[in-house]
Amino acid sequence: MPDKQSASVQEAFERALGAILARVSVSGSADASDRAAADRQSGGLPAVGLAYSGGLDSTVLLHLACAWAAGTGRRLHAFHVHHGLSPHANAWLRHAEQECARLGVPLHAAHVNVDSNGDGIEQGARKRRYAALGRLCREHGVRLLLTGHHLDDQAETVLLQMLRGAGVAGIAGMQESVEAQGLLGVAGLLLGRPLLGVAREALESFAREMRVAWVDDESNDDLRFSRNALRHAVMPALAGHFPGFQERLARGAAHAGSARRLLNEIAAEDLASCGREDGSIDLARLRGSPDRIANLMRHWFTVHQVRMPSTAWLDQMLRQALGAREDAQVRVVHPDCEVHRHRNRLFLIPRIDDAALRVAPATFRWQREAALPFPAFGGILQVRTAGEEDRNWLAARSLELRYRSGGEVLKPGPNRPSRSLKHHYQALGIPAWERRRLPLVLADGRLLYAAGIGMNHAVLPPGAGISFEWERATT
Repeated sequence: MPDKQSASVQEAFERALGAILARVSVSGSADASDRAAADRQSGGLPAVGLAYSGGLDSTVLLHLACAWAAGTGRRLHAFHVHHGLSPHANAWLRHAEQECARLGVPLHAAHVNVDSNGDGIEQGARKRRYAALGRLCREHGVRLLLTGHHLDDQAETVLLQMLRGAGVAGIAGMQESVEAQGLLGVAGLLLGRPLLGVAREALESFAREMRVAWVDDESNDDLRFSRNALRHAVMPALAGHFPGFQERLARGAAHAGSARRLLNEIAAEDLASCGREDGSIDLARLRGSPDRIANLMRHWFTVHQVRMPSTAWLDQMLRQALGAREDAQVRVVHPDCEVHRHRNRLFLIPRIDDAALRVAPATFRWQREAALPFPAFGGILQVRTAGEEDRNWLAARSLELRYRSGGEVLKPGPNRPSRSLKHHYQALGIPAWERRRLPLVLADGRLLYAAGIGMNHAVLPPGAGISFEWERATT
C-alpha cells in the first residue's frame, strides 16, 4: 500500500485530471475521422497521450496515468522525443521502450534535429519537442496530451517571467489545461498538466515508494541555462528563508491568471466595438486610456495568432499609428507581421518579404491559355477573350509581367481619361502594401493591364473584348 504522501499524489493527480477531462469535448478535435477512430478503440472514450522523456516527472506521470487508464478503460499512448543532444539519448529511448513494454503502454518515438534559429538551444529544443508531440497526437487520434510539469516548475516559470519583466500573462505561469495550437500545431488538442499542484519532493517520494526507475538528464545541471540556475542556486536559498514559497508563488500566479482573464474579457468587448469584419481596427471607434488601448492591441495580436510584441515595440507602434497625420502611410514591422494604417484603420498583415518583390520581369507569349501561373509573382493570370480577332491580336504581342517601376498611367475605359496608377489605387481604396504586390502586364513595352485596376484602353484596340484578372495564389 502506498504511504500517505504517495496516496496524496495520486489523489491530486486524479482530481486535476478530472477537471482537465471536463474540457475535452467531442467537438474539440480538428479531424472528425481521427476522432471517431480513436474513440472506437477505447469504447467511445477519447484516447489520451502522455509526454514521456524517462525523467522523474514524466515517469511518475506514466505510472499514475497507467493505473488511471486501467481503471477507466481509456487508451493511453506514451510519446518520446529523441533530440540527439545528449550522448545518452539512445539509452534514454531504450529505457523508455523497456518501461512502457513492462507497463503495457504503446510507446511512439519521434527523432528531431534541433536548430536554435537564434532562440538558443534550450528554446529551439522546446519548440521542436512540442511540434513533434503535436504530430504524434495527430497521428494517433489523441485529443489530450499530458505533461509532467509540477509545482516547482510553476515556481521557476513565474520567477523567470518576473525577472524578464513580463506582464500578467507571463506572471500567471502555466495553466492546468490549455489549447496550445501555436505550440503543438494541432487545433483542438488540449495540453494538460495534472501534476501542476504537486511538489517535486512529493513526486520523488512517490517514485521511491513505488520503486520505479527514471533517468537523469545531465543538461539539467548546466547552470548556463537560466532555469537551471534558478533551480540549483536561487530556489534553495529562497526555501531556506521562505519555506513553502512554491505554493505562494503558485497562488500569486493564480491571482495573475484571474486578472489576465478579466483583461481578456475587456479586450474582447473593446475589439467587438471597434473591430471590422476584415480584421482591422477602426481608430475612430477606439476609446479608453492608453493602458486599455494597449490591452486591446495585445488581444488583437492574440486573435491573429501573432507572437506577443514587447512593451517597447507596442508603445512605438501606437505612437506612430495614433500620432501620424491622417494621410501618412504608417508601416511598423514585427518579426511575424506588419501593422499598417490606412484610411484611419489599423491592419495587421503577414510580413512582406521585400526580396520576394525584387523579381525579374517575366517575358512570355500568350498561346491561348485560359490561365498562366507565375509562381515567382505568387499568382495566376486569368485571360478572357471575346472573339478570334481578339485572340489573334493578343497572341501577336510580346508580353511581360513585372512589378511597378513608377510613372505608369492607365486609361480604365474608352471614354475615361488616363490617370497615374497611384491615382487609380487611391480612388479604389487599395492600400499601399497591396499595391506593392500587384503586378503589371505590358504588351510590346506598353502597359496593358494593372492588377487591381483593370485593362488599359489606351493600348487595347477599339471594341476589343480582352480582359485579364490577377488571382493571388493561396498558401
